[in-house]
Amino acid sequence: MSLSWSLRMLVANLAFATGLTERSPHGWSDGQFKTLVTFGDSYTDENRLGYFVNNNGSAPPVGWDQGIGFTTASGGLSWARYASIYSKSTLYNYAVSGAVCSNQITPRQLAAINAPFPDIAGYELPAFIADSKYRRPNGTKFFTGKPDSTVYAIWIGTNDLGNGGFLADNQIKGKTVADYIDCVYEQVSRLYDNGARYFVLLNLAPLNLLPQYALPEDGGLPATQFFPTKASQNATAINGRMHATVAALNQVYKYRTPYEVDVQETWDDIHIASFDVNSLMTDIYNRPAKYLNGTAPLNVEGVVKLCDTTGANCTTQSSPDSYEWFDPLHPSEQTSRVVASEFVNVMGGKSKFATYWG
Repeated sequence: MSLSWSLRMLVANLAFATGLTERSPHGWSDGQFKTLVTFGDSYTDENRLGYFVNNNGSAPPVGWDQGIGFTTASGGLSWARYASIYSKSTLYNYAVSGAVCSNQITPRQLAAINAPFPDIAGYELPAFIADSKYRRPNGTKFFTGKPDSTVYAIWIGTNDLGNGGFLADNQIKGKTVADYIDCVYEQVSRLYDNGARYFVLLNLAPLNLLPQYALPEDGGLPATQFFPTKASQNATAINGRMHATVAALNQVYKYRTPYEVDVQETWDDIHIASFDVNSLMTDIYNRPAKYLNGTAPLNVEGVVKLCDTTGANCTTQSSPDSYEWFDPLHPSEQTSRVVASEFVNVMGGKSKFATYWG
């Protein structure tokens, strides 16, 4: 006999009551992971969007080696590259600047390619799966990762929830933020079916603290190159909606993973680390002296690079490591280093910002 709804909820509550108190990071250890595969948006992208823009919207070919992106949205290396350096692992980075989880939920048009930004569900996952099966002309495998030594990371949501997405009610008719969450876990299933067994899910960054969405008294900007129409809107309402949405969805992240792993038993032999990157970035905001190390006074409200609403007339600060934010929408390179360092701790099973399941 199948469990009734009420009994299933009781089981779930018992699982959460016992599981959320303390969970041993079984199966995670320092030096275990030799390969890192990442999916996401501009927070993670190195130069994949650039390929689309420079090739009339065409995607990179199967087996494309994109190399290191030295100037990313952070102003320098991305957190993913730093994480691969710190952990001595090989990076396969499929993130695309501007991406959302699915263009079937919150599509965002990019004029430079006359199409929506490539998304995770429709482009990034298929691109990786194709690469994972590809052999070079000489017969060698392009993707060399092994199931027990490869970790897959997904960090997505900044664009899904932003002024091009749910914040401005630009989602596909009938779609809700629940569909965004479902999309993330659907990608886990697709990767699992392709052989993945170790995952790190990064929750939503504190978007309400970004200068693009922050309250005016907290350094929030009246308008930015990424949100030029903001000046005609209520900045307090924008901040409040963003803050509430991020908080609610991060609560869903907190409980959805153990529910899928321990209650639904959606996947066998899976290991998922939930990385609370929101708390880490909020801690940088509240205690910058612990994380930032530039020569100028530490700054968590201003930005390294500020342009006008057209993206022109930019000014750049001389001590970027003093700032949490590179520009109104993106973390700085120093913040990316901090995220990467903690991500390596997550991979090693010893991060206070992580909870482990499976």
